[in-house]
Amino acid sequence: MLIAHKIALDPNNVQATYFAKAAGVARFAYNWALAEWKRQYEAWKADNTLPKPSQAALRRQLNAIKRERFPWMLEVTKCAPQMAIIQLGEAFKNFFAGRARYPQFRKKGTHDRFTLANDQFDIDGCRIRIPNLGWVRMREALRFEGHIVSATISREAGRWFASIAIDTDCQPKRPAENQGAVGVDLGVSALATLSTGEKIEGPKPLQSLLRRLRQLGKRLSRKRKGSRNWVKAKAKLARLHARIANIRRDALHKLTAELTRRFHTIGIEDLSVRGMVRNRHLARSIADMGFGEFRRQLQ
Repeated sequence: MLIAHKIALDPNNVQATYFAKAAGVARFAYNWALAEWKRQYEAWKADNTLPKPSQAALRRQLNAIKRERFPWMLEVTKCAPQMAIIQLGEAFKNFFAGRARYPQFRKKGTHDRFTLANDQFDIDGCRIRIPNLGWVRMREALRFEGHIVSATISREAGRWFASIAIDTDCQPKRPAENQGAVGVDLGVSALATLSTGEKIEGPKPLQSLLRRLRQLGKRLSRKRKGSRNWVKAKAKLARLHARIANIRRDALHKLTAELTRRFHTIGIEDLSVRGMVRNRHLARSIADMGFGEFRRQLQ
């Protein structure tokens, strides 16, 4: 099965600058290809003798013009623009299959990432080798063994991460128990109540850090947009949002891992989370618990 291990990186200033450049190149290539795809598709609808756009054709087109029109692309790995256009092709494939919405342009600061093919990087213990850059320290070693498929370098709240996709058949290290079947009832006061009578309390990170969140939001709103103080305040608010998300995600991972280890059959409610959050009295508490993420992880 395919599984991804997301590991925090510890780059120096030179390496972090390279990551930002590569992410910018990937974002530019994606947006350029999306604009070209739209233009060529409209031209094909008007004249069917013209070829339909495809990610392979757009990659060849970019390779033919980038040395003359975009020479700064050559400062980073060739995988950054190429893999971005391949991802655009997958996005259109999912759109035409009805699995996703129409692709949108990527934004700076929101979609800061680039992907490497498996033949473009190496992993040695707690470090990863990036093309045109060298070895970068990782906070931990790769947890799984198997065929490495790809690696995506991304930035979240000022920190860089490597998400390494692996095709593996590794089994959990802890032995699975067999305690029969169990029913799980999700709630607001307690995250989960099991049919065995156990209650698992949720961490409620948003509720506990809401006052701090409001303070930082007010400070950001009082800064002049684009100024250095505005950038600092925005980064501080982003770090707090990331901390809240990490606390929630950690609790859900531990709970779902424990349930799947203990029981061979798990029954949960078929909740419409999208409908539940329309209730303005419960929306914040429901979102704070992460019902949708709990179901996704459990599945």
